[in-house]
Amino acid sequence: MTGHIYRDVILEQHVRLFQGAMGTEFLFMDDNARPHRADIVDECLQSEDITRMDWPAYSPDLNPIEHAWDMLGRRITSRQHPPTCLPELRRTLFDEWCNIPQDQIYNLIVSMPRCCKACIASPGRHTPC
Repeated sequence: MTGHIYRDVILEQHVRLFQGAMGTEFLFMDDNARPHRADIVDECLQSEDITRMDWPAYSPDLNPIEHAWDMLGRRITSRQHPPTCLPELRRTLFDEWCNIPQDQIYNLIVSMPRCCKACIASPGRHTPC
């Protein structure tokens, strides 16, 4: 992914809409991946008046979606018959995403205050989160 793709696909097609729906309480969270920190991305966020959460340089994955992707990946790789082509992969991803128990997603969300405190206490280094 490049900064241009990140801006065009993620920021302009999704983040901007979420900001509109959330209103003044909206705070955007991404990480320090190179495309996320490109000048073109910073310019877009400023022009849309989107506030970005500060992110420690050596932070663990504080974004709950990263853990959800991990759950999804584990579910896919544990299947008896893994997908063998792109259409099958799409169906499998969709099916497994829909089958992640909601309590697991909820637990990710409610763990965030604890994980943030652990990250702050460990100056952005490894935490058990």
